[in-house]
Amino acid sequence: MRIAAAVLGLWALHCLPAAAQGPAVGQLEIKAYQPIPKTKVAVQLTSDTSLSRNLRREVMIRLAKRGNEVGFHGGNVMRMDVSYFDLSGGSGGTGSGDFAPSYDSPDSNPKPQILGDLRGLRDNSAPAPAASTLRIVLTLYSVDTGKVLWVASTSCLTEATMVLRAGEAMIDNIFDNADKNRVGDAGCPL
Repeated sequence: MRIAAAVLGLWALHCLPAAAQGPAVGQLEIKAYQPIPKTKVAVQLTSDTSLSRNLRREVMIRLAKRGNEVGFHGGNVMRMDVSYFDLSGGSGGTGSGDFAPSYDSPDSNPKPQILGDLRGLRDNSAPAPAASTLRIVLTLYSVDTGKVLWVASTSCLTEATMVLRAGEAMIDNIFDNADKNRVGDAGCPL
């Protein structure tokens, strides 16, 4: 049964249209099934990294400015998923600096080094390095009913040195008009 579910999940990622997987890079999408209620909200992280903790603080500040009480327990929970993929191949590597993903800790499984640098294997010219991507997904749901009340998803291309600033700009853009359905520019800093 688990294998069937995993195969179905992989099929969905590859076969569903891009719109079903979320907005394109550099875009923002908010689905407000109802406005964010002015009740207490707990913001929970799906991955505990330095970057996600810093961005959670920014979300909590924006919620408090809206008049919400924020804390670790509440009638509504906002699940926050922060993903940063450094594909630039630069000196920082994956998730460089203080914002290294949690799986890059010293006691994690080592990355295989047998493949080396794969850039330029198809021909003799090395392609331009891939850009790094920061993606933030916020999902607000009611603890009592389990009903999803509000979802925001956004992503930006960014460099490791600018990832926190990019995240703050994305969060600002989400909360500038959070109670309405919209699709638009993510507000990525240049």
